[in-house]
Amino acid sequence: MKLITLALASCFLLAAACGGDDDDDNTEAIANGGCAPAGDVAEHDPSDSATLRLLTHESFLIDEDVLAEFEDENNVEIELIQAGDGGAVVNSAVLARGNPTGDVLFGVDNTFLGRALEEEIFVEYESPALENVPERFQLSPCVTPIDYGYVNLNYDRAALDDAGLEPPSSLEDLTGEEWRGLLVAQNPATSSPGLAFLAATVATFGEDGDYTYLDFWAGLRANDLEIRDGWSEAYYTDFSAYGGQNPLVVSYTTSPACEVIFAETPLDEPPTGNISPAQGAFEQIEFAGILAGTPVEALARKFVDFMLSQRFQEAFPDDMCVFPVLEGAALPGAFEFADPPAEPADIDFDTIAENRDRWIDEWTDVVLR
Repeated sequence: MKLITLALASCFLLAAACGGDDDDDNTEAIANGGCAPAGDVAEHDPSDSATLRLLTHESFLIDEDVLAEFEDENNVEIELIQAGDGGAVVNSAVLARGNPTGDVLFGVDNTFLGRALEEEIFVEYESPALENVPERFQLSPCVTPIDYGYVNLNYDRAALDDAGLEPPSSLEDLTGEEWRGLLVAQNPATSSPGLAFLAATVATFGEDGDYTYLDFWAGLRANDLEIRDGWSEAYYTDFSAYGGQNPLVVSYTTSPACEVIFAETPLDEPPTGNISPAQGAFEQIEFAGILAGTPVEALARKFVDFMLSQRFQEAFPDDMCVFPVLEGAALPGAFEFADPPAEPADIDFDTIAENRDRWIDEWTDVVLR
């Protein structure tokens, strides 16, 4: 599928953890709403041609026919701007605050949302279509929930069979000798699934006691853990299912379903599997937000509404391998391989927002330095 793509410079990666160090200031900004002041918004006139810039992550994919429907109805051209992993997209938007490189940002999730709210990069907007979206997904009036999924460990079935290994039954197993050098994960400073997995380990092991989340990560480092900046690099370069050396990867419970959906020849079973029990799984919600300073705010609102339409919500799972937030939206048959974990990590958005920067700093000291 050919979509208009503009590559952004990668300098924002250097600012991955450039959020404020004062957690009290961060929490106060979020408590005050976290939205930039909204101005007067004139209705978009479809007789006037326009361009809508969609800033998103490198994994964004939607059938071009779906976007064409919005373009034709509104006399608009959608310009797709893809800028690395979800965390990198947020960092780039923060650096361009007030003079955004996009009009709508899609891909900020509930791990990096706190950073976006601290910096007030979005204007407030509550779509009327939210009446058909469960309240548990509606975390802030600054952003609109679009999809959700579960960050989890995936394994390459063939690689483990060849090595005579059974999938690990717990996170602690990953620090054992038999798993040395076999896991690739993402940097939580630049990657939303990386931060989600970090938060899940905090929820699993805690910060106090005889064995903490930092002890777990120290064990992974000693066991030759591989770290990459983003999900795509880890999955499509390092994961052994795509020719890499690592048969375990931090990814999503929907990844096996995605392997079936995009298989060149029909598959009865995906070549990858989810670690079960899904200890360390994290429910990740992805949002769209209207960037403060956009000159086409009315058009941006219409696009956010469109993303919650049944047409978009039922096309998205096939293309992105995510669950739609719209109640009653149909799922692809391959989602039989994407069962949600029974008990994802018990950690809320506010806790992540208050502690994110400190966790990343502590993780960096243990894993990278």
